[in-house]
Amino acid sequence: MKDEISGRYNQWLPTSAKEVKERGWEELDVILFSGDAYVDHPSFGAAVIGRILENEGLKVAIVPQPNWRDDLRDFKKLGQPRLFFGITAGNMDSMVNHYTANRRLRHDDAYTPEGKHGYRPDKPSIVYSQILKKLYPDTPILLGGIEASLRRVTHYDYWLDELRPSILCDSSADLLVYGMGEKPLKEIVRLLKKGVPFETLKNVPQTSFIAKKGEAYPTKKKWETQVLYSHEECLKDKKKFAGNFRHIEMESNSMMAKKLVQAYKDSEVIVNPPYPVMKEKELDAIFDLPYTRMPHPRYQGKTIPAYEMIKFSVNMHRGCFGGCSFCTISAHQGKFIANRSKKSILKEVEYVTKMPDFKGYLSDLGGPSANMYQMKGIFESICQTCRRPSCIHPNVCPNLNTNHQPMLDIYKEVDKIPGVKKSFIGSGVRYDLMLHKTKDEEVNKANKEYAVELIKNHVSGRLKVAPEHTSDEVLDIMRKPSFKLFYKLKEFFDEINQKEGLNQQLIPYFISSHPGSQGVDMADLAVKTKELDFKLEQVQDFTPTPMTVATVIYYSGYHPYTMQKVFTAKSKQEKLSQRKFLFWYKKEYRNAIKTELINMGKKDLLKKLFGTKA
Repeated sequence: MKDEISGRYNQWLPTSAKEVKERGWEELDVILFSGDAYVDHPSFGAAVIGRILENEGLKVAIVPQPNWRDDLRDFKKLGQPRLFFGITAGNMDSMVNHYTANRRLRHDDAYTPEGKHGYRPDKPSIVYSQILKKLYPDTPILLGGIEASLRRVTHYDYWLDELRPSILCDSSADLLVYGMGEKPLKEIVRLLKKGVPFETLKNVPQTSFIAKKGEAYPTKKKWETQVLYSHEECLKDKKKFAGNFRHIEMESNSMMAKKLVQAYKDSEVIVNPPYPVMKEKELDAIFDLPYTRMPHPRYQGKTIPAYEMIKFSVNMHRGCFGGCSFCTISAHQGKFIANRSKKSILKEVEYVTKMPDFKGYLSDLGGPSANMYQMKGIFESICQTCRRPSCIHPNVCPNLNTNHQPMLDIYKEVDKIPGVKKSFIGSGVRYDLMLHKTKDEEVNKANKEYAVELIKNHVSGRLKVAPEHTSDEVLDIMRKPSFKLFYKLKEFFDEINQKEGLNQQLIPYFISSHPGSQGVDMADLAVKTKELDFKLEQVQDFTPTPMTVATVIYYSGYHPYTMQKVFTAKSKQEKLSQRKFLFWYKKEYRNAIKTELINMGKKDLLKKLFGTKA
């Protein structure tokens, strides 16, 4: 029995001193600390990083959700690693994980066993790093993950309502890997294996570090430099903070990016340019690592909600070129799409079908935006000098290959695999891409066939899409298409359902209180959605998160690309005023909505919303 348990534990990376000892290891090379429970699955960042380090021949362990409130035994139990500590806050930004848009504390955490709240601090990247620095001051600390990635330079902290410097300054970490960290991590390990001291790792792409002003450090000659306004200048002038963002976003999404330099006190935060997008073989190799695809046995008998959600899903690609103003995907995963091969995707699907509790239903075949697989510039030389933050706003770039045929082929191949009864597309679909008309009739034909296939065979009763608003002015700030396109989608969706005898629903997502949105815009949204016979369920208030255009506007009042002033609802009353229009059909909001429409001088909308009873 003991041997059976020991063998079982050896399938996962060790998480305790006992498990390390069972492997016969005297010393660890790297110890990872994660704000999430340890799920050994390619959708969980700590597992991916752990498996990469293991594949590089290193002895690595993971400490999931360490207790930071007690005598810190979780931070001491595995001792000091030979190379470095790695820290990630987890798959979600901890502040979004912990708080609602109104800064109210949430009572659950999908990345914790049984969904319990309270197993990670606010900003674990900072808390874990500070603890480890005090316990082991001589051991380097490497930060990664979405929380750190989005805070690599001066950023607005919505929860503190203030500007904060780079997370490197608050955490005392030695090096930060931003974005999807596999390539920089491999280079860091390669250099460390050669005997290069950790403190000299200053020229690795896609990393950030702090240098004293005037300090000489190794860098690559080909990198041009973009100097940002200092942290102190941003504190004094909101326009300068907004001005910085344009450079930050453009260099994050450029094939020929510059190095960013931002002064902070007597130091400088250096952000090296990102690596080129991963090639197909490189991404396949990441997904081919020996994941168990299951939570660690320490959680036996407990449910981890985030795992249950993605348990029978398969990720086809990374990145998103939508560039939505409120979204952090491109800031972290990049604008350019990294694709897996069809062979790799089908291999993973086959593996999923052999899982003991698989019932034949794949919950998702997708990515950040489900229908961007294999899409890129037709002439990549044009992309190399392009500075557009979005490939599909204000219009779909004529150089973008929008052919949906590769996805269509994969869907059909997946559905032929024995054991698969149905494959659903659970990720968000960009309907502006799906409905886009090109000059190539073969592409148009494939895209229409994809749309029919999606609606007919891959919707689990409800197709979720995100028009986000109905006002073209607000949608322009959001970098989203006109709401007119949603009418076309609904017409097409209803047509296919009627033709196929299906009773499926189209579920639109909307955001209230987004920069640019005023009360009259929300009133218009209420009227238009009522006319379409929608009673909205899936809605959200805008939450300012670091590294987005919308957050910069929220804090500064200026659009970073035009420097024009933009209104944003900020007070609790203003936000509630906008949100209630989404629920016009609820009796408790009727009188308040009537009063507001009258005050706006929009009495004409009363009958449209409430009929003759108004």
